Amino acid sequence: MTPHPDRFAGKVALVTGAAQGIGRAVALRLAREGARVALVDRSDLVEEARREAGAEALAITADLETYAGATAAVDGVRGRFGRLDVLVNNVGGTIWARPYAEYQEAQIEAEIRRSLFPTLWCCRAALPAMLEGGGGAIVNVSSVATRGVNRVPYAAAKGGVNAVTACLAWEYAEHGIRVCGVAPGGTEAPPRRIPRNTAAPVERSEQEQGWWREVVEQTKASSLMRRYGTTEDQAAAILFLASDEASYITGVTLPVAGGDLG
Repeated sequence: MTPHPDRFAGKVALVTGAAQGIGRAVALRLAREGARVALVDRSDLVEEARREAGAEALAITADLETYAGATAAVDGVRGRFGRLDVLVNNVGGTIWARPYAEYQEAQIEAEIRRSLFPTLWCCRAALPAMLEGGGGAIVNVSSVATRGVNRVPYAAAKGGVNAVTACLAWEYAEHGIRVCGVAPGGTEAPPRRIPRNTAAPVERSEQEQGWWREVVEQTKASSLMRRYGTTEDQAAAILFLASDEASYITGVTLPVAGGDLG
């Protein structure tokens, strides 16, 4: 059942990282609630999600760690639908988990590129379209892992996403553009078909598995509910903030983490 079948009727939405996980759940729910949706991902798997989203949906493959990729995605949406009303910046996620002293220089840079730059680039690419259209809503996906173990570079990137959210809300409120964020906690999702750090799955060493277990244990311990959420839990919060129901909300990042405030 779709709780709000027409909530996004007449709206055009762009969802990044839409091939898997939270992004896929958001894109499919937007389509069910009446939006014309562009699903953007660097993986060709995004075409499978587009088929599920319906005939009105558009699949775009792009590398959103580059400004060129972000502008190409927005141009593709405008070329197909003529406007852009909603942007959900979902690309990002921990690539490695380890104590900070164990990170290599290249890994630190990769974490920042993955979890900060796609949001920066896509906001920059989308703002002219929203200004031209007279307004819009941006929802940036952050994380409560800005306080946590074994993910310092990722936490730094998501702290940057929170800052982008707050600052853009100040700058563009007068133009009718709302900018909000969600900070997911631990979220159960189907196994990733394409890992974040390699082209193919790589078996973690016993030590690496131990570092990941520390992340899981800390995440559950920080949640008042002592459990992970679901992709639908995250999608529900994202769609609320993107909808006109949240018309008097901007500049905030909402934790969706079972009581963990991050």
